[in-house]
Amino acid sequence: MKVNVALVQMNTTLGVVEANLEKHLTYAKEAKAAGADLLLFPELSLTGYVLQDLVPTVSHRPRSDDAVFKPLLEASKDLDLMVGFVDEDRRHRFYIAAAYLSGGEVVHVHHKVYLPTYGLFDEGRFFAWGDTVQAFNTRFGRFGMLICEDFWHASPPYLLWLDGADVMLFASASPGRGLTAAPELESARWVERINRAYASLFTSFVCHANRVGYEDGFNFWGGTTIHDPNGELLVKGPYHEEAMTIAEIDLNQLHRTRGRLPLLRDERTGLVQRELGRILGNAESYR
Repeated sequence: MKVNVALVQMNTTLGVVEANLEKHLTYAKEAKAAGADLLLFPELSLTGYVLQDLVPTVSHRPRSDDAVFKPLLEASKDLDLMVGFVDEDRRHRFYIAAAYLSGGEVVHVHHKVYLPTYGLFDEGRFFAWGDTVQAFNTRFGRFGMLICEDFWHASPPYLLWLDGADVMLFASASPGRGLTAAPELESARWVERINRAYASLFTSFVCHANRVGYEDGFNFWGGTTIHDPNGELLVKGPYHEEAMTIAEIDLNQLHRTRGRLPLLRDERTGLVQRELGRILGNAESYR
């Protein structure tokens, strides 16, 4: 099966969900006209990133009776969507979230499990931590979603791989940091390097949508990418400008790569479980 994947590196308007929603719907129409089967948006694409005290005012529930999700679910009848938003649970806890929409239905919601609260970042002050990392079934196969800091840690992509995800969808609002002599920021180089590594190690497709623009002193660099199961770069969006980038992924590549390099076949999950138990059981001895 071949899937046309579109990635939007979008400049959001902080706290103005209605304006961001209109951009989502416009991009959905453009992506459909361009032949896309799946459209990916960056982290917090419906709200903007540096929300702080705005968090409770911009939250929405991914349901058909929600004013924001109703038109998005309607748009998902034409092509699948991954959108970024603030989710609120029944106990009024707020999460950085990504929703996968298809055929007018909410297929899966992921809550960000790692909230950076260091350096420039203070997510842990305003958001609750997600506590699950799960793959899910789509009409194209089994996918998994992660949000920014989630894929700076090795365990979430590894868990998705073990849970059957053959395509990993990464969304981020990654700010530029670290000037070098190269024509890219150090933060961009790092993210691109780990995305390629995950694609190679897990013999899976890795699709990454990163936002652009300036917001409260942050500069988001864009540069969306797709890597195939060999770790080869299939497409890359421009730096520092709003754009939609489209590429075809051939899911038959999974068969070819894993036949040549059977890392998944040979993964010793029982050993991992046993050794994690030992390490956690001896945690006190390492302090």
